Amino acid sequence: MAEEHDVRASARFVLASAQKVRLVVDQVRGRPAKEALDWLRFSRKAAAEPVRKVIHSAMANAEKNFGLDPDDLVVARIWADEGPTRRWRRFGARGRFKPILRRSSHITVILRERPGAAG
Repeated sequence: MAEEHDVRASARFVLASAQKVRLVVDQVRGRPAKEALDWLRFSRKAAAEPVRKVIHSAMANAEKNFGLDPDDLVVARIWADEGPTRRWRRFGARGRFKPILRRSSHITVILRERPGAAG
């Protein structure tokens, strides 16, 4: 009887908009975890660094808590939700109000063992 472990990790209040993080997240969904880390290491997107850290954390959780081999892990699910938005007030020409929106996001990743991996 094969047990299937879902290993989870998340990063909250990442200072990048969810829209920009989703561009990176969509590239690594379904890939093996090691391959995803390599892809993120050489990506030029600023949001790649927090996503890489979350996947690395999930791999460490899998190895430490469940005794899984990091080479057999696949990014089963990964998503980015919107976090709180900080709003700053700036005044523009002729006394008009120009808001500055500092958006944040929450990144969640679920790793799973590859279906054919020996446990």
